[in-house]
Amino acid sequence: MPAKDQVGQDLARKARRKRKVPLWAKLVTSFGAVLALLGGTGIVGVKYFFGKLTGNIQTTSSVLDDTSVGSTETQQGKLPKGAMNLLMLGLDTRAGWEAKGQLSRSDTILILHITAAHDQAFLMSIPRDTIAHIPADSSMNFKGSTEKINGAYAWGSNGGRGWQGGAKLATKTVTELTGIKFDGVMVINFDGFKGILEAMGGVHMCVDKRMWSSHYIVVNGKVKYAEGADPQSPPKNALWFEPGCRNMQPWEALEFSRLRHSSNGDYDRQRHQQQLLRAMAKKASSAGIITNPSKVAKILSAAGSSLKMDTHGVQVDDFLFGLKGLAAADLIPIKTNSGTFNENAEQTGEQVSPTTKQLFAATANDKLASFLAFHPENLISDGDTPAS
Repeated sequence: MPAKDQVGQDLARKARRKRKVPLWAKLVTSFGAVLALLGGTGIVGVKYFFGKLTGNIQTTSSVLDDTSVGSTETQQGKLPKGAMNLLMLGLDTRAGWEAKGQLSRSDTILILHITAAHDQAFLMSIPRDTIAHIPADSSMNFKGSTEKINGAYAWGSNGGRGWQGGAKLATKTVTELTGIKFDGVMVINFDGFKGILEAMGGVHMCVDKRMWSSHYIVVNGKVKYAEGADPQSPPKNALWFEPGCRNMQPWEALEFSRLRHSSNGDYDRQRHQQQLLRAMAKKASSAGIITNPSKVAKILSAAGSSLKMDTHGVQVDDFLFGLKGLAAADLIPIKTNSGTFNENAEQTGEQVSPTTKQLFAATANDKLASFLAFHPENLISDGDTPAS
């Protein structure tokens, strides 16, 4: 075995030992709850809980097309046997935005790469301010644009095309930027996570640095939603999140995952969102939740309501159930641009660094373990993401 491949495997094994939460639990906590239930509920129970999850998921077959779809097996309605790439788009949509004519942007863009052996999985974020070419689409009467990548979803969803159009254009944009093609696309409304968090009763989170909220203020000692524009500096009555670990209420945990007013901006938010998913997974798999069928059913019902998917011809229940073997795999989080803002000299926003371009190529060719052996600065360590 080549030395670099051995080093890469050793690196991946070391990373896996540090992260024991099941893969899908970290991504969407409902999946982890289902997987944990498989061993004890029997086939009837599995079907019931899967029904609670999948019954609310909106699905489509219009997102992935020939320019962005990966495996040919997926076109036959089957899960690929080899490596898989899934795209997750997180929307930070507020209630009433559509009525006001405000378009949603995919401020969270995550790529999940599952190795051909299905024993390792890597999660990386594309910064929302990355300047990218958004390709033209004649079916949308869109002539193309070069701007921040989170605008692709907004352009695609415009004109009543909804999440299907938004996800389609965003996926084409990510594929053009990275060279990575996808076997599935998930759209997650982070505001919809509030229902999951409420069903759980909140989660335990750790604040790593003092940060302020641009969405809430404190009036007469009470927290109130701040109407109006997003301020760039904290108002006198700003809500501050102080360092330390504590049990957060649902709205607090969700707000903390949105915070970006810090020295490292969007990269801190990326870490906080991953931390929230890990905290939700931990709570979902706790004895007080997993042994209570009523709580599990409520969580799964809420989770399904926050998910929209294109599995490219695979039935959604088959798609999710077919990934149950990944429960033993571990998620290795990766930084793009080494976790720091990489300014674009020609346009306000970020550019992809040469190393990140190589990272994307390694992902497309299923060579991430070897790549990370020589570029460990792209790994998110336990010190980067505080334990919850």
